[in-house]
Amino acid sequence: MMVKVAAIQMCSGVDPVRNAASMEALVREAHAAGATYIQTPEMTGALERDRKHLFEILRPEETDLIVAKASSLASELSIYLHVGSTAIALGDGKIANRGLLFGPDGKIVCRYDKIHMFDVDLDNGESWREIAVYRPGHEARVADLPFGRLGFAICYDVRFPQLFRTEALAGAEILTVPTAFTRQTGEAHWHILTRARAIENGAFLIAAAQGGVHDDGRETYGHSLIIDPWGRILAEAPATGEAVIIADLDVGAVAVARGKIPNLKNAREFHLVETRGSEMAAAQ
Repeated sequence: MMVKVAAIQMCSGVDPVRNAASMEALVREAHAAGATYIQTPEMTGALERDRKHLFEILRPEETDLIVAKASSLASELSIYLHVGSTAIALGDGKIANRGLLFGPDGKIVCRYDKIHMFDVDLDNGESWREIAVYRPGHEARVADLPFGRLGFAICYDVRFPQLFRTEALAGAEILTVPTAFTRQTGEAHWHILTRARAIENGAFLIAAAQGGVHDDGRETYGHSLIIDPWGRILAEAPATGEAVIIADLDVGAVAVARGKIPNLKNAREFHLVETRGSEMAAAQ
């Protein structure tokens, strides 16, 4: 089964109206190029570090601007539109970092809330505490589409291979990881991590990214990617600025790759045995 897919790279700011307009223009460009599945990056609706302002601009899913615009575009263009994520107000002082997949009828096919929270201190003084604002998800998700089975993840999730393995074992042929990777971590790990997730699961991987310097001062790595099951990069965006990347996926290549390297079938259960220093000395 062949499908033309697109990942759109954005540089979302603090204004959801402006971000929705950018998303629409890029989605229309991807559709004009023939894409029938289009993915946007993490935090499509707004990237805002100021917590007070973030809560002021957030809306519940039912009235969210990005959700409404994506639903309308998917229906009008008859496409599968995957909002990689946007911030959704939960009404209890917390936010969901939520991905939403819309079908050609404009209805939501699947929701995925980011499971792993980015709580880190980086070498250059950057510090992130997503758990202070976001409620983590607790469910892995896969969705059956006409061209294949899709698995969901968001950004920091890419560092947890067990999520992708769970989805691959459930039949996912196309893995997704929309992102807003920091420039520092992206330069070190982005290509390695995304290619590894594709290779170890014998799956395509689509990663729409944020790229550039944002209104709130953060800098994201860009380099949106589409990767095949053998780990080859089929399309890549530049480091900064808006972009649309497109690739034709032969979903049958997943079965071929998994046949050559059948690690999903060859995996074995095992248990860990710890040997302590005193036990080693006694054995000698």
